Amino acid sequence: MTLETKRVFRFDVWYHPVMEQVFAQAPGIELQTIARNAPQEQILRALQASHAYQIPSARDELPEQWRADKRLLQQLPRLLCVSTNGAGYDTVDVAACTDAGVLVVNQSGANAQSVAEATIGLMIDCSRRVTESDRRLRTARGFTREDLMGAELYEKTLGLVGIGQIGARVARIALALGMSVLACDPWLSAEEIAARGAQAVDLPSLLTASHVVSLHCPRSAQTMNLMNTSTFRQMREGAIFINTARGGLHDEQALYSALASGHLGGAGIDVWDQEPPPLDHPLLSLPTVVGLYHTAGVTGEARQRMGEWAARQIIDLFDGQEGPRMVNPQVFPRFLERLQAQDQARR
Repeated sequence: MTLETKRVFRFDVWYHPVMEQVFAQAPGIELQTIARNAPQEQILRALQASHAYQIPSARDELPEQWRADKRLLQQLPRLLCVSTNGAGYDTVDVAACTDAGVLVVNQSGANAQSVAEATIGLMIDCSRRVTESDRRLRTARGFTREDLMGAELYEKTLGLVGIGQIGARVARIALALGMSVLACDPWLSAEEIAARGAQAVDLPSLLTASHVVSLHCPRSAQTMNLMNTSTFRQMREGAIFINTARGGLHDEQALYSALASGHLGGAGIDVWDQEPPPLDHPLLSLPTVVGLYHTAGVTGEARQRMGEWAARQIIDLFDGQEGPRMVNPQVFPRFLERLQAQDQARR
């Protein structure tokens, strides 16, 4: 008998067509797309027949019952791999997948350039008050140009909380703008941080010295509410805060208070506790806030890379090759055992 066709499941969130094109050219792999509003029984049957689950990375794109957690995994004995659309894996319980022998992979780096460019754009927007000026020009008169006076980023200090693929790109662009760059990253040595264009410091030093603080760290138990009333108070007066990483890394009420009191000069926020945030969200009432709808990484180029990388990584994994972006690489030997066992059962 021939080897069993490997089935890849995905929901009907937007994907670049390249993903389907790459899978279509791979023999022995079948991609199935199911609507999120399909009957639950239909969704579960399709998942139970699947070997790979291409899962949305954003929490609010996925109904909670379809997150890759222990409860769902117990119903999917054939599942070998969970692949996230982007770098994040908020919709995946990695520990539960590891216990179940399910390999988790992501597309880390696919949107790094897009997010880095958006980060710099938010920094410039907040410091030069671009969006604030646009809003006032459309709705009011009787103000002067000096009422919208901004500040240059040149010779200012940028503090990066995390200097991975995105943070390192932000550092390079900031250096080209004439900024000094500090970074706090517990996973990297001072030498590696220096090689990426920044001076290694601890978080308190970064907060007190930086004119702009930008988050580029993952969402975890250690980083939830990393920026709170206490840490915002440590930032220098008039500083700008940027978060293009993940919702939950900053306390939204604490940020509102820091901005409303005038302690902080502005904020560029791409990620929210609830996405999109409600229209009456307090932060959206402040003229010094530039808000995005988790779109920092949403470009045609990034989405094409995500779709192609995801498809090719899954194809390589089913061919027995290690994936370049494995979140729990210790599971790979067990993944191979389960893959081979399923193939042998079809012989």
